[in-house]
Amino acid sequence: MAGKKVLIVYAHQEPKSFNGSLKKVAVDELSKQGCTVIVSDLYAMDFEPRATRKDITGALSNPKFFNYGVEAYEACKKRSLTSDIIDEQKKVQEADLVIFQFPLYWFSTPAILKGWMDRVLCQGFAFDLPGFYDSGFLKDKLALLSITTGGTAEMYSKTGISGDFRYFLWPLQHGALHFCGFKVLAPQISFAPELASEEERKGMVASWAQRLKTIWTEEPIHCTPPWYFGQ
Repeated sequence: MAGKKVLIVYAHQEPKSFNGSLKKVAVDELSKQGCTVIVSDLYAMDFEPRATRKDITGALSNPKFFNYGVEAYEACKKRSLTSDIIDEQKKVQEADLVIFQFPLYWFSTPAILKGWMDRVLCQGFAFDLPGFYDSGFLKDKLALLSITTGGTAEMYSKTGISGDFRYFLWPLQHGALHFCGFKVLAPQISFAPELASEEERKGMVASWAQRLKTIWTEEPIHCTPPWYFGQ
């Protein structure tokens, strides 16, 4: 939709990967709609995933005992976080939709993306206490996880060996994104692309592109326990 701004937080090492194809088609389709699309290519940026005292450029509020959460909160209020964090926060602040594109690692995100969440979505920027979940500071924004898996769809079913895929989405969608206020759209999961045929992979990419054509008309999921675990 013309005038909308989209941030794609992309976490894959190889530009020619299937994740790279999904990222590229998202950029192409959303740009075609007139959206402004920015990509944070975390590996290409050599993004620092570790949350350390180096993230605070000013004086610590308690130099005798370092508490990252407290110090990041104080630094956020004083605008004394490092420039890489502030740059990413600015991208999030300006975005109407944030898409996270990544391969599933151990039922979670790659470490570099987890580090992005740890450092960028800090207290004072994305939430406060109180000021979380429906009152989170990012409540006017949409978020969407676009994930590739190693396992098949059957493995990620309720009767499959890995359990329903919604189970591993709980900490990501609910514990992180919804906690910060994001309105969460249904995930885009591309199951086992490495086991699929070339035609099947093309179909997955085409399905993602087709969905993006109407992404602005989608309603967020009900980000409550029943969506993830049933009644």
